[in-house]
Amino acid sequence: MSTGTDLISLIASRQNLDDYQKKHWSGTMAEYLEIVRRDPAVTRTAYQRLYDMIMSKGTEEIVVNKEKLVRYRFFEDPDNGGEDAIFGLERTMTSLVNVLKSAAHGYGTERRVLLLHGPVGSSKSTLARLLKKGLERYSRTDEGRLFSFAWREAGPDGEELLTDCPMHEDPLHLIPHEDRAEVIRVLSEGAPAHPYEMTIEGDLCPFCRQMFNERMARYGGEWSRVVEDVQVRRLILSEQDRVGIGTFQPKDEKNQDATELTGDINYRKIAEYGTESDPRAFNFDGEFNIANRGIIEFIEVLKLDVAFLYDLLGASQEHKIKPKKFAQTDIDEVIIGHTNEPEYKKLQSNEFMEALRDRTVKIDVPYVTRLADEVRIYEKDYNDRKVRGKRLAPHTLEVAAMWAILTRLEEPKNAGLTLMQKLKLYNGKTLPGFTEDNIKELREEAEREGMLGISPRYVQDKISNALVAHPNERSINPFMVLNELEAGLKHHSLINSDETRKHYRHLLSLVKEEYEDIVKNEVQRAIAADEDALTRLCGNYIDNVKAYTQREKVKNKYTGQTEEPDERLMRSIEEKIDIPESRKDDFRREIMNYIGALALDGKKFDYRTNERLQKALELKLFQDQKDTIKLTSLVSSVVDKDTQEKIDIVKARLIRSYGYDEDSATDVLNYVASIFARGDVKRGSH
Repeated sequence: MSTGTDLISLIASRQNLDDYQKKHWSGTMAEYLEIVRRDPAVTRTAYQRLYDMIMSKGTEEIVVNKEKLVRYRFFEDPDNGGEDAIFGLERTMTSLVNVLKSAAHGYGTERRVLLLHGPVGSSKSTLARLLKKGLERYSRTDEGRLFSFAWREAGPDGEELLTDCPMHEDPLHLIPHEDRAEVIRVLSEGAPAHPYEMTIEGDLCPFCRQMFNERMARYGGEWSRVVEDVQVRRLILSEQDRVGIGTFQPKDEKNQDATELTGDINYRKIAEYGTESDPRAFNFDGEFNIANRGIIEFIEVLKLDVAFLYDLLGASQEHKIKPKKFAQTDIDEVIIGHTNEPEYKKLQSNEFMEALRDRTVKIDVPYVTRLADEVRIYEKDYNDRKVRGKRLAPHTLEVAAMWAILTRLEEPKNAGLTLMQKLKLYNGKTLPGFTEDNIKELREEAEREGMLGISPRYVQDKISNALVAHPNERSINPFMVLNELEAGLKHHSLINSDETRKHYRHLLSLVKEEYEDIVKNEVQRAIAADEDALTRLCGNYIDNVKAYTQREKVKNKYTGQTEEPDERLMRSIEEKIDIPESRKDDFRREIMNYIGALALDGKKFDYRTNERLQKALELKLFQDQKDTIKLTSLVSSVVDKDTQEKIDIVKARLIRSYGYDEDSATDVLNYVASIFARGDVKRGSH
């Protein structure tokens, strides 16, 4: 058997024919009404369906700087492996979901254009794409299903032809207005609980109205015979098939007219039907027509010609569109547009646009201002699966993200706080003298934060450049990326002043300093990661602290003599974590109280449970040991065997505990050694 036949058999065996039949169900009007009685959710409006789709993925409550936020799992793109996941914009997502919820319940926002507003690259398009793709998938599920219908007609040879409703309407539109209230009453009796009130809103589109009226005339007004000519079918929304999902993009004004939104005359069929005003000689295939029952996205909506805006206003406020030569036609769709800052400012200053301003709900989509979230954005694109054959050294994405965040933050009004410290506070780090309440104040005083700065797109481009520009390097390090970021500033089209460029360069130097501190700290900790030596040093420190707080003497293990507590030892450790002389007594008492509380619970003290003390012990041990390792000899060409063994141990620790590989561990040791060689070791760990 050939490989081709094998593959065809393999694909055939993987197909689920029952599922296919379910998704392509067709039946009579009577069968559809029975489905509605059992499951009223099939008649939901576009807003109701979109809101339920988001909620179907669930939520979780998170706390950021004492503020409780809701995270909607839908925006993590779980069905697509997180390909379009949006990170760190919980407030934006909550605003959006609240608007959709209000629209779903008919509180007014269903008559508005949703306007996503933010700087370039802030994920506005990603958000719109998520909603469109999500709606496609949701319509394929049992809980997201919806239905439309087709007309049965006799073909030239007597065969049956089916002509779909061009606007994918709900079959309930076929029910005459005077009978709708009674039909709803009957359908609602004994129907399962449903969060929305069932209604039948809107009339048949011009095409279906013509087909309906023709049949009413043919059957002498017998409605039941008219609906026998109707086949109800399951509707699967699909942007590619132009069913329920539309996208409109402004082009050159000369080449674009309103028919792209509301449909156009089919000149070939005029000869057949004799008049332009026969709906059968019209293509109801504009973006508004085909997006009915779903969602339409307007890309750069404020660049639209004024003629289009009138269509947009009618579609949002009245839920109607006006195809050429036909009466106003009902639509049911979510209208979502996006725009950037300069275009929105133009809208605000243009008095002709007042009607549009009044009919939009603006939802700000800022850049991320939390470092951890920005790193996740880059990790999505630069992971082992996608960066084949190359490794990103530890902190490479972190420093790029750090710089991006710094460009978006506003200088703190508090003179005692640096921009870098503000970044760390936002990222959940605690700093002396600042509480989580201060962080809320910092956010409130910086209203424009996240609406300016460098986009993730620019950073992603420069990381890609670094990967390509070093073909012979197996490992890409932070300096390669920082150099690319700096080199690109000269030609960055969105930086319009030398002052801004200068500021961004200054921020790069801050990031380099911070990176220097990070790797120095890691190497110091790797050198000092001798568990036995740390345990001995800790025991020695605790013995002295205990004696000091209880005003006792310490027994010298070597001489057997009792001595005063070793103040020099205690201070040399405490200074490493910036405990001032005036606070030493408080700190020592805290440690003893902590040990005492553990003892009462029958637990033994372990220095690793106290992060500050662990850091202090490691730095002290490093200071005591660094001369024995002679790290600076790394920058010389000759290294003796003893030193090399010690260096190999440190390298192994960097690989095991900090995510380095052989190349990047060697690079970082050489780099830190060069810092020591120039005598640039700052005290403490910053």
